[in-house]
Amino acid sequence: MAAVAAGPDHLFNLRNNFYLGAYQAAINNSELPNLSPDDAVERDCLVFRSYIALGSYQLVINEIDASAATPLQAVKLLALYLSGPDYRESAISSLKELLADPGIGNNSILRLIAGTVFMHEQDYNEALKHTNAGGTMELNALNIQIFLKMHRSDYAERQLRVMQQVDEDHTLTQLANAWLNLAVVIKYFLFHFSSSCRLDIIVHFCNFTFFEIRVVQRYRRHISSSKISLRSLRLQV
Repeated sequence: MAAVAAGPDHLFNLRNNFYLGAYQAAINNSELPNLSPDDAVERDCLVFRSYIALGSYQLVINEIDASAATPLQAVKLLALYLSGPDYRESAISSLKELLADPGIGNNSILRLIAGTVFMHEQDYNEALKHTNAGGTMELNALNIQIFLKMHRSDYAERQLRVMQQVDEDHTLTQLANAWLNLAVVIKYFLFHFSSSCRLDIIVHFCNFTFFEIRVVQRYRRHISSSKISLRSLRLQV
């Protein structure tokens, strides 16, 4: 019997806008017809995570109510956590309650948000407790970020190989490869050159790929001085 062809991926462009940091474009182009219930929840998660990346925490907190699906509840807790230090303890406590529920604790978005929150807390072992099993490309990519923060590029390279086996051309695989390639180069240039150093010179010298250039462009916008720690490098969630 012939294999059944997979249907169209209605969220492909939305995911890519989010992965590449085009958050407003993700929001503006999120009205997608004929989505399945699961796709609709994923779409809403991506849109609300885009608002979080733009700093609109209160909007997310207000829009997601108690009846929303588990992934959306997790996204709301991320917004609460990031909204200010006074809310972090409460957000973490609620997140742990969801993770302890055997009926929903293994949800991939919930685990992704847990990994993100504990990575922000610099509790990398706790973050990996929820992300290390993988299951989605986003979880695999988050594992790489955590390993890089732990200065374990060997583990990060191992995780990248897993992603390449799943889909070498996936946007997150390409970005993860760029993170690894840039780890040493960014540290060198941003520690030893002025933040006004022309990007085209760095790109020419290092022969960067398109995805590596996007990573450099993205993080150079956050430089407030001539030096930046690699610990600040992270994927917006």
